[in-house]
Amino acid sequence: MNLITIRADFHIHTCLSPCGEFEMTPTAIVQTSVKKELDLIAICDHNSAANVHAVKKAAKDTKLTVLAGMEISTSEEVHVMALFNHPEQSQKMQEIVYEHLLPGENNEDLFGMQVIANEKDEVEGMEKRLLIGGTALSLDQVIDKIHEIGGLAIPSHIDRESYSLLGQLGMIPPNLAADALDVSWRGDIKLLREFPGVNQFPLIQSSDAHRLSEVGRVKLNLQLAEKTIEEIKKAFINQDGRQIVAEPT
Repeated sequence: MNLITIRADFHIHTCLSPCGEFEMTPTAIVQTSVKKELDLIAICDHNSAANVHAVKKAAKDTKLTVLAGMEISTSEEVHVMALFNHPEQSQKMQEIVYEHLLPGENNEDLFGMQVIANEKDEVEGMEKRLLIGGTALSLDQVIDKIHEIGGLAIPSHIDRESYSLLGQLGMIPPNLAADALDVSWRGDIKLLREFPGVNQFPLIQSSDAHRLSEVGRVKLNLQLAEKTIEEIKKAFINQDGRQIVAEPT
């Protein structure tokens, strides 16, 4: 099977995330991703996957593949990206997250709007749950649930001071079952490799885009046979020629 180089951005928020700009609509995200020459993106809104299906529909007639994702906040306040092949999987994860989401209602004036949109960028509703908050699920529980549903579990922006593995825990847990670790777009991967425990995981970088100008500000290049979770997992462990390759200049 021939391998091709895929340009990916695994951490993009939509207008559903309270910290995401209203301009982050399904069609706009797809158009911007295509313009930035991305081949593969993942939608990772805070504690919800309600806009995933709309973005996938918006990308239907393009060469862009959209993974069904979510950024989950654990009980330790560590953010973890969950990546799946299909919206049905992310919806199943959403049900689990909603069941364990800490109580509260979103305050639009304080946190921002949580817009549910369709593939035509039409507003279909507002999510009232407090998505910016945390869940009662521990880091290990979140990772286990993601794996049970068939996804990849990647702690987000581990080098940030807040909502990160190192920021909240100050260490890499010895039995962490993550598939990779995500470094913030400004982070120094070479420097982070010196931190104890980091080198046992593949390191990736994503944009963590909350506005259109941020989409694809870093691109992860992967050598894959096809744009699937299974192929990405092989690339993370350098299996059968699949691999993470150097960033383009």
